[in-house]
Amino acid sequence: MITTALLLSLGLLTNAPQQETEDKVSALLLTGENNHDWEWSHVSLKEMLERSGRFEVDVTLDPGVTLEDSESLAKYDVFVLDYNGARWGDPAEANFLAAVRGGTGVSIIHASNNAFPGWVEYEELVCLLWREGTGHGRFHEFRVEIDDRSHPITATLPTLLKHPDELYHRLVHMHESPHRVLASAHSAKETGGTGAREPMIIVSQFGEGRVFHTPLGHVVREKESSRASHLDPQFQNIVLRGTEWAATGAVTDGEAAPNTLTEEEAAAGWELLFDGQTTKGWRGFKREEFPKEGWEVTGGCLRHTKGGGSIITTGDYREFDLSFEWKVAAGANSGVKIWIDEEHGQVGPEYQILDDARHENGRLSKTTAASLYDVMAPKPGKKLAMIGTFNHSRIHSRGGVLEYYLNGELVLRADMNSEAWAAARGKSKFRNSPVFGVQRTGKILLQDHGDEVWFRSIKLRRYED
Repeated sequence: MITTALLLSLGLLTNAPQQETEDKVSALLLTGENNHDWEWSHVSLKEMLERSGRFEVDVTLDPGVTLEDSESLAKYDVFVLDYNGARWGDPAEANFLAAVRGGTGVSIIHASNNAFPGWVEYEELVCLLWREGTGHGRFHEFRVEIDDRSHPITATLPTLLKHPDELYHRLVHMHESPHRVLASAHSAKETGGTGAREPMIIVSQFGEGRVFHTPLGHVVREKESSRASHLDPQFQNIVLRGTEWAATGAVTDGEAAPNTLTEEEAAAGWELLFDGQTTKGWRGFKREEFPKEGWEVTGGCLRHTKGGGSIITTGDYREFDLSFEWKVAAGANSGVKIWIDEEHGQVGPEYQILDDARHENGRLSKTTAASLYDVMAPKPGKKLAMIGTFNHSRIHSRGGVLEYYLNGELVLRADMNSEAWAAARGKSKFRNSPVFGVQRTGKILLQDHGDEVWFRSIKLRRYED
């Protein structure tokens, strides 16, 4: 059985705080038959949903019996299908369709799109199915690109990099059912594919019910290596986002109202450094304008992909409390630097932004996420959010003391007036810099390190002399 401890030991899940919601989504996971390893995969799906704190999940190994009780279905917001087997029977199928038409969401995972040839309503619901002519190449790592960011599932979803899985090709569009493809992957001929782009995230509507569908998530019996598809946090993030959207029409990720100030924050003197819509207040490093490539405003975020250079605030700051949200794609590296003086380059104390599990900097504590890069490590046991989801961070600077926070916890304190600071600085790559930690006024910089990174809710409160 897959456990949280196992995921942590593999470095594929962090011990981030779980996101609790007052009203959890009620899900019914339908399984019990499949040409894949449903005995393992349904447990994996249940645990990833419940571990997020957003879902309560019931499981049925006999959908034909469970779905016969129409009254009991009223409690569920979404059906999660990990099923590919015999038909359920007329009463169960009628109740299932009635619930979906009435607004219960559906989450279709991997081989569930193989199911029920000839059941027209199911085929209309799923839209793209494994039917005659469909296939896949070998299990391998591949990239999943987001094609449509105007949807809640994908608005702030990073590109999936090196996702290990089976890549379905030539799914058959049944009955001309309307649908949207939100993400796709190149099916390379050298891995047994088609040479074309194939849909990986699909959404549709069936009556009032929202339908999320991904052909990702292949797990085969007697081949434990195939479990890597589920163990990849990138896949887990897709399942969580897609299933929540199917149930509610929305996706929970980070602050409920990003890029805004509460009445209390406004009264305390906080100011937004990013409005969520424009690049106002930012420009390129050593440029008068904002970069024309590499950076974009999308999904209420400043998103960096590749190129364009680092960006800096137009204003200077000395002592302050800086708050921001961030997420990265798998294996990504970036940083937030303070007190930048363009005359001396991009040199200043850095709050490291990193995927600790996949980037080589994650091997050394003083270059991991939330470190004061190459100078001081965050305390052990920090709570880093799952890859592809937002972390909340703060940099607090006052009286020569820097404090770094990660997801509500103080993880690092550096007194730049102390001997301990002098010793740590002396062991770092900045030991010969005339300005590092000495110059304490300047601009805030978001780093271009060549990787995909997202920032939002960037807000700051100045301290007066």
